[in-house]
Amino acid sequence: MSLYDDAVLALKGYEDQPELRQSYLDHLAAHPDGMWKSCRVGHLTASALVVDPERGRVLLTLHRKLRMWLQMGGHCEPGDPSLTAAALREATEESGIAGLALLAGGPVRLDRHAIPSPCHWHFDVQYAAVAAPGAAHTISDESLDLRWFPYDEVAEVADASVVRLLEATRTRLGV
Repeated sequence: MSLYDDAVLALKGYEDQPELRQSYLDHLAAHPDGMWKSCRVGHLTASALVVDPERGRVLLTLHRKLRMWLQMGGHCEPGDPSLTAAALREATEESGIAGLALLAGGPVRLDRHAIPSPCHWHFDVQYAAVAAPGAAHTISDESLDLRWFPYDEVAEVADASVVRLLEATRTRLGV
C-alpha cells in the first residue's frame, strides 16, 4: 500500500473533526502529490506529541525556524510506509528518544495551518507517543531547545494548536 493510500484510509477511519477531515480528503483527491513537500498548494505532515511515562508532562521542541514551542513533526518522506510511521520517525528524530510508543487508535487530532511561502498549507495529522521510563532526549539540528513541560504550563509557552493537541491527548489517555 502506498503512503497516499494509507493516508486516505487513516483519514477515513478518523471519526472526529468531520469537516476538517473531509477537507484533507478533498485535498488528497485533488492533488495526487498532496503527501509531498513539493505540492506547493499544501501537503500532509505528520507529528506526535511526546508524553512522559508518568503521563504528567510533554516534551516540546523550540523549533529553529519558527522559534515556537511545538510538538515533534514534519514532512512525510518516500521511505515512510504510513502516516503513523512518519509521525514516529519525526518524533524519534527530533526528540532523540528511541522506543517511543504511539497511542493506539490512530490520529489524535487534525490541524491545518498556513505556513510561509512558497507553500500555503500544512495538513498536519497529529498523533501522541509515550516515552519509555528513563528515556533521555537529545536536541536535533531542527531545534533550539527541548524541554519537558507539565500539562498546566503548556498554554504559557505554546500556541492554541499545541494546547488543543494536548487536550485531545489527555482525553485519549484518560488523564
